[in-house]
Amino acid sequence: MASPIAPPRPSPDAAPIPPTASALPTERAQLDAALATLRDRARPFARLAPAAKAALVRACMPRIADCAEAWVATGCKAKGLVGAYQAEEWIAGPLPTLRLARLLGDSLEAIARRGRPPLGTGGVTRPDGRVEIEAFPVSNLDRMAFRGFTGSVLLAPGVTRADAAQRQAGFYRQRDPEGGVVLILGAGNASSIPALDVLSKLFVEGYVALLKMNPVNEWAGPLLERALAPLCDAGYLRIVYGGADVGQYLVEHPAVDEVHLTGSAETHDRIVWGPPGPACARRQADGEPVLTKPISSELGNVSPVVIVPADYADGELAFMAANLATMITNNASFNCNAAKVVVSAHGWPQHDAFWGLVARALAATPPRAAYYPGAFARYARLTAGRDLVLAGGAGPGELPWTIVRGVDPAAADPVLTVEPFCAMVSDVVLPVGDPVEFLAAATRFCNERLWGTLSATVCVAPGHERDPGVAPALERAITELRYGTVAVNHWPALGFGVGSLPWGGHPSASLRDVQSGLGWVHNTYMIANVDKTILRGPLVVRPRPLWFTGNPRAVPVARRMIRQELAPSWLGLARVVGAALV
Repeated sequence: MASPIAPPRPSPDAAPIPPTASALPTERAQLDAALATLRDRARPFARLAPAAKAALVRACMPRIADCAEAWVATGCKAKGLVGAYQAEEWIAGPLPTLRLARLLGDSLEAIARRGRPPLGTGGVTRPDGRVEIEAFPVSNLDRMAFRGFTGSVLLAPGVTRADAAQRQAGFYRQRDPEGGVVLILGAGNASSIPALDVLSKLFVEGYVALLKMNPVNEWAGPLLERALAPLCDAGYLRIVYGGADVGQYLVEHPAVDEVHLTGSAETHDRIVWGPPGPACARRQADGEPVLTKPISSELGNVSPVVIVPADYADGELAFMAANLATMITNNASFNCNAAKVVVSAHGWPQHDAFWGLVARALAATPPRAAYYPGAFARYARLTAGRDLVLAGGAGPGELPWTIVRGVDPAAADPVLTVEPFCAMVSDVVLPVGDPVEFLAAATRFCNERLWGTLSATVCVAPGHERDPGVAPALERAITELRYGTVAVNHWPALGFGVGSLPWGGHPSASLRDVQSGLGWVHNTYMIANVDKTILRGPLVVRPRPLWFTGNPRAVPVARRMIRQELAPSWLGLARVVGAALV
C-alpha cells in the first residue's frame, strides 16, 4: 500500500461549474404560469391512450440522440473532463436517458396491446417462497451486449407471481384517472437523473411534471428542454431554475400534488419536517409532518463493497481493484452509489496487496474538480486525525483520492454514518475469517452500522458461488441485505443505468427514518411490491467494461451505443462490439 502523506489543507469550496444563461431564478409569475399550464394538462395526459403516450416518448428519442454531443460537451466543460474521461458524461447523461425512453415506449405499446407490459423476461418462485422476476437483459440484443450479466426483481414476502401480474402497471388499471402535477427537485450530480425522474413520473405514474433544476447542474436544463421538447410543447413538462427559495415556494404551491426529490436526507427532512430544531424533533416524534403532500425520494448512501475472503487469482484481484477504483472516482465521487466503505475479513492474506492495487489505480486517475457544495468541509471533517493514504496529489479546487485506513467496525465513527460525497473511501475489517461466518457478519454490519439503504456490492470468487457451503450463505446475504440494489461483483450503478430495473432505497425506510428514500424510479416493467433489485455479473469481464474509469475505447463505444439505442439492430450491435475491440 502507498505510504501515507499529510492531507491537504482544506480550501474554500471551488465553483468550477459556471452558471448558464438560463441560470437566473425563474420569476414567481413564470412559476405560477408553468403550474397553471401543467394543472390544465394533468387530466388530459393521465387519460391519454397508452399508444399515444408511446408515440410521445418515442418522439423524444431522436431529439435526445441529436443533442447528445452538445449535452456531453457541455457537461465535460463544466466538470473539466478531457480525453477518455469524457465517457463519464456519455454514460451518465444521454445514454441512460435514451435507453429509458425506448424501454418505456416498448412497455406502453405492450399496454396498448395487452393491458400490461410483460412481467420481465421470466421469473421463478424460489425455495423460500419469494418470487424473483428476471428483468435484465430485456432482449437477445441485450444478452449479447451484456454477456454474463443478469438483473432480477425480488418481490416482497407473500407476493405471488399472480399477484405481481395483477398489480403490474397500476396507473394504467385506473378508469378515468385524474392525474396530477409532480414537482421534481432535480439532482445536481448526474445530468440524466432529472430526465430519468421526469420520464418515470410521467410514463409509469401518470403525472405531468415541473422540474426545478439544482443550481449545481443548471447547465443541463436547456439541453433537457431540447431533448424532451415533445413533452414541453404539449404542456406536460416545464423546466424552471432557482435555489432553495424557489424550491420552497413550489413545494408549498397549491397546484403541486406530489413532490419527488433526488438529493440528501437533510434536504428531505427539512422539506417534510421543517427546519432543524426542537419543533422539528417534536413533529418528527409525533408523526406530524409540515408537508402533507406525498413525497418520493432517492437519497444518499454510505455504499458498502463487501469482499468475501478467498484466494483470488492475480488477474481477479487486479480487476476487483480497477472495479473499486471506478466506483470511487466516477464523477469525482459525487454519486449516491459511489463506493464509500470496503468491508473485508480478518486474516484475509490479500488485504494489503488488494489495497495497494487500489491505491495504484487511484493514483493513475487524475484528480477532479470538487465541484459539489460542501465537499471540502466534509472531507476535512471525515479525514481529520486519520491514518490516510493519499493516492496522488490535488491542485486548487481539487481533492486527492483518499483511503481511510483502520476504521473500527464497532465504533461510533462518522465515516459509517455520514455520506462523504467526496473523493474518499474507508477500509473496514470485520473480526471473522470464515467465508460463511463473514457473509453473515457483513450483512449485520451493513444493515445495522452503515447509514443508507440504496445500494451494496458483494464481491465473491467464482468457486465460492458454486461452493455448497458458501453459495447458500451468499444467497441469504443478498436476500437479507436491506438495500434497494444488491450487486454481485459489480457497481450497482449498472442497475441504475439499464432502465428496466427499479431504482431506489429499500422499502424498510419510513418518512421518519427515510434513509435512502421512498419509492422507485425507472422500472420500465412497472412492477409493484418490489423488495430489491439483484444485479449479477462475473468477477472479471473482458473486454474492459464501458463504465470503467479511463477506458480508452469508452467514448467511441458510447457514441455507437447511442445509435444502437435509437434503432437497435444486430448490425448496430456488431459496430458497438467492433468499437470496443479495436
